[in-house]
Amino acid sequence: MPNLHTVRKGLDLPILGAPDALVDGHLRASVYAVRPSDFRGLVPKLAVKEGDRVLAGDVLFTDKVDPRIRITSPVSGEVARVERGEKRKILAVVVLADSQQEYRKFTSGTPANREDAINWLLESGAWSLVESRPYGRIANPDAEPKAVFINGMATEPLAVAPAVALAGREEDFAMGLQVVGLLSKRTVLSIAASETAPALTKASGVELHQFKGPHPAGTTSVHINQVSPLNKGEVVWTLNYQDVIILGHLARTGNFKLERVLALSGTGIAKPRAITAVAGASLEAFLNAELKSGNYRVISGSVLTGTKVSKAGYLTYYASQLTAIPEGEGTDFFGWVLPSFAKWSVSRTLFSWLTPSKKFDLNTKQHGEDRAFVVTGLYEKVFPFDILPMPLLKAMWAKDLEKMEQLGAYEVVPEDFALCEVVCPSKQELQKLAEEALDLLYTEMN
Repeated sequence: MPNLHTVRKGLDLPILGAPDALVDGHLRASVYAVRPSDFRGLVPKLAVKEGDRVLAGDVLFTDKVDPRIRITSPVSGEVARVERGEKRKILAVVVLADSQQEYRKFTSGTPANREDAINWLLESGAWSLVESRPYGRIANPDAEPKAVFINGMATEPLAVAPAVALAGREEDFAMGLQVVGLLSKRTVLSIAASETAPALTKASGVELHQFKGPHPAGTTSVHINQVSPLNKGEVVWTLNYQDVIILGHLARTGNFKLERVLALSGTGIAKPRAITAVAGASLEAFLNAELKSGNYRVISGSVLTGTKVSKAGYLTYYASQLTAIPEGEGTDFFGWVLPSFAKWSVSRTLFSWLTPSKKFDLNTKQHGEDRAFVVTGLYEKVFPFDILPMPLLKAMWAKDLEKMEQLGAYEVVPEDFALCEVVCPSKQELQKLAEEALDLLYTEMN
């Protein structure tokens, strides 16, 4: 029997706009872009120039620190331009896609051993899917992880259920598990206690753990914290179940196809549903057809941890959601004083607690400006780690590296503070604070 873990602290946002439980359509685009900013800590070195022809799987740029880490093109076509910012910083490599896709052929089949598996993943660019903890960066191929954690859950708001994304891709997932199993002596697969997909519940070659409870029960950090907490000097590698499918497809066909099942969700979408999409796709033409009229914020990712993109922007590299919610406009006179059933509140300030099953059309309003960073006890109600969030965040604020280590900084990534941001009465950008602090910690410790 798999181990069962119950997460009691957390919060499921009651937000409207969930996708239908069927894959219906594909996000088609003629232009794709890969942005170095999607890869935490990576310093890009260009491998192409404008006008070059590339196949899907050809290298666009490498990491200056470790050139073995390659970021490859998701599509075949012509490099249309290299977008740059201040001091010629590389912002994006834009590829004009062919109508018929061609792939760089890599070796198919499961590698023979760990060394071959790592070299194969590095050569194809698929190593970009392997994340390391601590710090939440692309893994160091020379490290020896004590375990590899595969996240087979999706508890973020408006996400696609794993069973939906896995349908028809079971063979690729099984082959991907074989590849991942070569990377460490211990492979942990985390699934929901209510999961019914046989590809997950009957997966072979893995240590199966079940989780139940509100979000963030489905996040990798919670799984690591519950199953094998990180100590200083220890490393684990992590992947998402959809990334395992991509690895399996690479092993089966020799094609590195960066296609995922995407939750097209939120009240700004005319028809919320699941679709397939290739990483880096241009969103402009697609959103012109799918987005309702009005002022909506488009988010590549979830409402909690995603990246705001323009309607002429691109899907981010790791995204498995594309969300559109209303922009919060104007102010409400005495908004928190007047009783209302139409607004949602974490506390009992408003009457939403009387209708716990009701969903709301949540928007981007912050409902207040930055305030003093004070102790309230609210973070602890949604932060299910054996860590004190407020002291850790204050250590991050002060850039006290020694205190950060003592308080558990190695066990968290910025996304773990998303719910703390939701309930924060001080309106602080806690994920940004955590990212900057962890970047500093990484720089000082490496």
